[in-house]
Amino acid sequence: MINLESIPQHTESLTLTAIIDTALCVGAGGSSGSLADKAIVRTADGKLLIPASQVKGRLRHECEKLARSLGWPICHSPKPNTMCPQRVGLNEAEFDRQDYQIPGMEGKHCLICQIFGNPKLESRIDVDDFVCPIPADELPEVLRPGVTINRRRQTAEDRKLYFLETSPVNLQLEFQGAIHLYSDLPAQAQPLIRAALAHIHALGGSKSTGLGWLTWDNSHWSSISQSDWQTLIPGGLQ
Repeated sequence: MINLESIPQHTESLTLTAIIDTALCVGAGGSSGSLADKAIVRTADGKLLIPASQVKGRLRHECEKLARSLGWPICHSPKPNTMCPQRVGLNEAEFDRQDYQIPGMEGKHCLICQIFGNPKLESRIDVDDFVCPIPADELPEVLRPGVTINRRRQTAEDRKLYFLETSPVNLQLEFQGAIHLYSDLPAQAQPLIRAALAHIHALGGSKSTGLGWLTWDNSHWSSISQSDWQTLIPGGLQ
């Protein structure tokens, strides 16, 4: 039986807006009702959205890179056997840290797993879908043609034309969402998440061809103190 009272509650939410500077291409599972071979994902009422799973996955990837560069031992996602607490093939001595031990949990869990979770540990953050509030009938369907390239011959494949559905170009569309934080997050979580967001410049598919480039509007967030940034340095809490 699920005890709803035992479910942790959010203690803080970081609301932010993704402003799309080019055009966005986040593919849906099918192309029903569209001429596109890869339709853009939408809400039930037709509004454009960026799925929470894509934002959270990209955010974890950037947090992993930053944490490793700062000197934190981090497991290797997404394979379960190389993630905490198993960490097959990794140097266990590096993970023998007091702040990697969670009360009531078996084994040690690295900083990233304490924030985003692993097969043994639930995530301590929730991420919303980022939704564009403009109604579907106010945004025209945009199809972008492409052709499959033969990587060996470096030429276009015959009869391999396809169409991608994208958001309209250069409208500065705003996608609104939030990152919800639980009370038992490590002290490094919020400064690390904020730093990682500054490294996410594009989302969706075909980024190398100019799609999905964005800027974040987090101007309403409260500032982070120097002591909070100091926690990102291993040993900064001592």
